[in-house]
Amino acid sequence: MNVAPLPSLMVLPTGIGCAIGGYAGDALPSARLLAAASGCLITHPNVMNGAALYWNDPRIHYVEGYALDRFAVGDWCLRSVRQQRIGLLLDAGIEPELAQRQIQMADACRATLGLEIGPVLRSDRPLNVTFNRGPSGASWGAIEHPDALLRAGEQLRDSGATAIAVVARFPGDYHSEELTAYRQGSGVDILAGAEAVISHLLVRQLQVPCAHAPALPSLSLNLQLDPRAAAEELGHTFLACVLVGLSRAPDLIKGEAAQLGDLSASNLGAAVVPEGALGGESILACIERRVPIISVANQSLLSVTSEALGLSSGVMRAGSYAEAAGLLVALREGLSPSALGRPLLPLKVK
Repeated sequence: MNVAPLPSLMVLPTGIGCAIGGYAGDALPSARLLAAASGCLITHPNVMNGAALYWNDPRIHYVEGYALDRFAVGDWCLRSVRQQRIGLLLDAGIEPELAQRQIQMADACRATLGLEIGPVLRSDRPLNVTFNRGPSGASWGAIEHPDALLRAGEQLRDSGATAIAVVARFPGDYHSEELTAYRQGSGVDILAGAEAVISHLLVRQLQVPCAHAPALPSLSLNLQLDPRAAAEELGHTFLACVLVGLSRAPDLIKGEAAQLGDLSASNLGAAVVPEGALGGESILACIERRVPIISVANQSLLSVTSEALGLSSGVMRAGSYAEAAGLLVALREGLSPSALGRPLLPLKVK
């Protein structure tokens, strides 16, 4: 007998230096495994985006982080689509040659992958993105002209785009020691926090799928490159993975407009999250709904654990994403995870 899918969240907060998921698409193997175990995985672009590399899996729903929170809280539902029409939003601050590289990548995805892309629009003024670090060391960023971003996004939506890919010019002079550490596998992705600000703003305002790819000059050859950072060294643009992910990203539907077949928070069977990152809105919403939480050993800058939150139940620990996949299979099959461990304590009358 075929077992029904167990819709599950995979949350990997961006910019916190996760050992798995802190780089360009290095969490993709784990996501594919969890998708195979659950049959239905909802996760966000920084899990799936590998710059020039990507993996299309119909069991994985590509949902921007702000939208994922709204879904987990129960405000929005997800509706599967055959294809999105992706509007391409280019920052006016991108140099002409670098901007043309983005357009060439979009044309390549049209010709080679059959994606529906257009229109293409430049913002009416440079966005002027800046980087910063929070007290924990996590990355974040700011946009000097968010109004220009929103105007361009609204124009794309009004011109028929059902999803939006954004390419913003990111500073090329961020601290060399941070970049070196990241490329060698010991730093935090300094770009990630600013990327989240851009996509969150557009999704909150427009309620359409959105993801971001930075525009940066090519890097010089590094012979000590960490394999997890290698995907970002390829080609002239990081746009390919964003376009592929958005091409079948689900529509974002307000709860009151949900139809039969839409995916809602009430369908969730589990959530998988790094052990120190249980404080995000989507995970707290799952805890409140009594959705089983699988806390995976995945080192990061954060230490918001089940102990820190005072949770005595509802959180299962996994030493790896492979172990988390086993727990998802157990839940999907209707097996109590406690029956798989030893000792198995006897029941007691209260």
